[in-house]
Amino acid sequence: MEKLHFSIMIHAPRQKVWETMLNDETYRQWTDIFNPSGGSSYFQGKWETGSNMRFIGTDKDGNMGGMISRIKEARPYEFVSIEHLGEIKNGKETIWTKEEKGGAEALENYTLNEKDGGTELLIDIDTTDEFKQMFEGMWPKALATLKTLSEK
Repeated sequence: MEKLHFSIMIHAPRQKVWETMLNDETYRQWTDIFNPSGGSSYFQGKWETGSNMRFIGTDKDGNMGGMISRIKEARPYEFVSIEHLGEIKNGKETIWTKEEKGGAEALENYTLNEKDGGTELLIDIDTTDEFKQMFEGMWPKALATLKTLSEK
C-alpha cells in the first residue's frame, strides 16, 4: 500500500465543513466524482467510532459496488478514520485477507484543522498502484466540490 496526501483550504468553520462532508445529501454531491459511470454514490452507517459502514455506488446499469468499511475513529469536527475491510462487486460482499491488503490497514483519514479563520482539510489514504493514478485525478476535483459546498 502507498499513502496519498491531499489538502485544501476551505473558508468555512470546521463544524460546517464536517457537516457538509458527512451529511447524506452533500456527501452524495462531493463524492459524485468517484462514481464516473453515472450512477449514484451514498453511504450506509453512522459516522461514529466502531460503526460499520458501506460506501455504495451503482453504475448506469444499476449494478451495485463499493466498499465495506468500519469507522476506526471519529472525533466530531476534528478527525475521522475509515478502515476499508473489503469490497462489494455486483452486490456481492468480499472481506479482504491481510495479504490482499499488503499487511496494511487500508485507511482513509480526514483531519480538519482551524487555520487562518477557515478550515484546512487534510486527506491521507492508503492505496495500491492500481488505483493511485485514478485517485490523484479524482481527489482534487472532489475536494474542490466540497469546498464550494462548504463555502455556500
